[in-house]
Amino acid sequence: MSKRLPTYFISHGGGPWPWISDMRRMLATLETSLARMPEEIGEKPKAILMVSGHWEGSEFAVMSSPKPGMVYDYGGFPPETYKIVYPAPGTPDIARRTADLIAAAGLPTRLDATQGYDHGTFVPAYVMYPKADVPLFQVSLKSGYDPAAHFALGRALAPLRDEGVLIVGSGLSYHNLRMFGPQAKVPSAAFDAWLDRTLAEAPAQRTADLLDWESAPYARVCHREEDHLVPLFAALGAAEGETATRVYHDTNVFGGVTASSYRFG
Repeated sequence: MSKRLPTYFISHGGGPWPWISDMRRMLATLETSLARMPEEIGEKPKAILMVSGHWEGSEFAVMSSPKPGMVYDYGGFPPETYKIVYPAPGTPDIARRTADLIAAAGLPTRLDATQGYDHGTFVPAYVMYPKADVPLFQVSLKSGYDPAAHFALGRALAPLRDEGVLIVGSGLSYHNLRMFGPQAKVPSAAFDAWLDRTLAEAPAQRTADLLDWESAPYARVCHREEDHLVPLFAALGAAEGETATRVYHDTNVFGGVTASSYRFG
């Protein structure tokens, strides 16, 4: 029987960065943290469940294809980055189990046999498991980004941790595409400091403060839309009573952004 696996909220970087040399150099600290995850986990997961900031719908859709395709949801990159293939298999059986857990929690869900891997999923998965030898699937965000609903999603997914499934919320702790560079320095640092303090709180207080995340310093500057923040709520909901450990921290990404990633449990 597998041990209980931790969960993660990762800042996944930008676009297809591992395949672009200057971006890869800029994100070397992130690459190190992602590549270290298999060692931290201590065993090869039966599957990886990613909740990515790049897939959302009216329900919590669950990717169910045995061989998911690729979604190149970025623009302005070299032509070869639109031919990247991350050939990890899907896992229809675990996808059905996942949808059953979500439905049992009273949350809207459906299986989706056509959705492919977006870059919030295949990019970090490639750094973690470059051989693509761990089955991989996604659960979508729910439109509207209700924090409580995404915490509830995480709680519903929690049993999978005892079944060998690694749950990863993939987003960014700062995501304002109009404010990269030096102008991001002050707001991203302030929000990151708030996030770090909040994740160190006792579980009940931590959940309450995260549900009220819009009260954080520069919250709506850092997240004009919170699609890259709500994967955190799913990852933490699946490990709600457990300790947060910061596993990645950088203070000058994209010319001024402070960004972090966390492990729970």
